[in-house]
Amino acid sequence: MLMVLSIGGSILARDLSPDRFLLYANVLRELSAEHSLVVVTGGGKAARDYINVARSVGANEVVCDFIGIDITRLNAQLLISALGKDAYPEPPRDYKEAEAVIASGKIVVMGGVVPGQTTDAVSAILAEYLNADLMVVATSVDGVYSADPNTNPDAVKYEKMTAKELVNTVMSIEMKAGSKSPVDPLAAKIIERCKIETIVMDGNDPAVVSDVIMQMATKTGSMARIHSGTIIGFD
Repeated sequence: MLMVLSIGGSILARDLSPDRFLLYANVLRELSAEHSLVVVTGGGKAARDYINVARSVGANEVVCDFIGIDITRLNAQLLISALGKDAYPEPPRDYKEAEAVIASGKIVVMGGVVPGQTTDAVSAILAEYLNADLMVVATSVDGVYSADPNTNPDAVKYEKMTAKELVNTVMSIEMKAGSKSPVDPLAAKIIERCKIETIVMDGNDPAVVSDVIMQMATKTGSMARIHSGTIIGFD
C-alpha cells in the first residue's frame, strides 16, 4: 500500500525538539516495513515567523512562499537525518523526482514545491500523481470542524464527511503564505478531484497516527468511527 503522510510543522518542529523527530522516525520505520511511504513536512511556527518578518520588510507573497518552502525542506532534512539509512537522503524538489526515488525502497521525505501550494496541497497533488491508496494529514487539531473550535464554542467535529463537504467547510480560508488550517482549500479540491480516501487527525502522538493508519490500511477504520480524526470518504 502506498501512503502519503502530511505532517504539520506545528507538530513535527513545534519546539525543534530532537525527540519529536526521533519519535516520528521510529513510527515511520515501523510503517515502512509493510507500506510504501512518502512524507511531506510542513513549516510550522518557524516558517510563519520568517514569513511575518519578510512581509514586514516588504516581501510579496511569492517571496514569502519561497521562504516557507525553504523551512519545510529544512524540517524534511531533519526528519531524514532522524531516519538515517531508512530514508532517501535528499528531499525531492518536485513530484516527478518523488516518483522516481520511491523505487529506492526508502522512506521518501520532502517539503514544499512551488509558491501558492501549502504542504497539504503538495501532499494531495502527490497522492493523486502517485495513485496513492491513502492520504493522512497529521495536524494540530483532532479533525475537521464546522468552524474554528478555538474561537467558536459551538463548532462541531465531523467524524466522517464527503470531499464535497470538506471543500465547503474550508473554502472560506484566506490563502496566504503561512496560513493555518486543518486542510486548505486547494488540498480539499484535489482530494475531491482524485477521490483518495483521506484522514485528518491530531498528529501530536506519533503512535496514535500509526495505529490509525494501520486501521485504515486494513479497512477496520473505514467501517468504524475513528475518534482520533475525520475520515473523508467516497463510499
